Amino acid sequence: MKKNKQNIEDNLQAEVDELLEEQAKANEEQPEVSEEPAEEEAKKEPTAEERIAELEKRVAELEDIRLRQMAEFDNYRRRTNKEKLELMDTASEKLLVDILPLVDDFERARAAMSKTEDINSLREGIDLIYNKFIAWLDKQDVHAIDTTDADFNTDEHEAITTFAAGEEKKGKIIDCTQTGYKHGERVIRFAKVVVGE
Repeated sequence: MKKNKQNIEDNLQAEVDELLEEQAKANEEQPEVSEEPAEEEAKKEPTAEERIAELEKRVAELEDIRLRQMAEFDNYRRRTNKEKLELMDTASEKLLVDILPLVDDFERARAAMSKTEDINSLREGIDLIYNKFIAWLDKQDVHAIDTTDADFNTDEHEAITTFAAGEEKKGKIIDCTQTGYKHGERVIRFAKVVVGE
């Protein structure tokens, strides 16, 4: 009985193996059929006309973006130029308002000149106005260029003439005919000097 059972199982196993082999052969002989034909059609490349239309649409979008950016930049440039002009106007207005008290002092000095004979008091008044003006220049960060016993420097000085002054004064400033000024570190007027040779 056990032998019969074993023979039946062996026969069944043999039949199952044969069926599997036949199925494998059948699968090899059949051409592969795409399981997703709809996806292939979806991935199909667009026609030339469709591609041209798509590109023309993209070009139009980019042109619109470019025109908008140009307009925004133009508006920004106009606005900043206007702000700069306004800033310059208000800055120069502040300078003018600060200098008006000096003009008042000069007017008082002129009026005093016609009424007084005391030269020393007039000189003191002019010195006060001058010192006040120099203090105002210092407040604006404007300073005179020092030329006393200085070497000639083309970055700060302008030589108007030379003078034979001996070997020890060669290349040195002998005299200053017009004071030069700096605003911060930038020269706004060169000092006009006589240089020894």
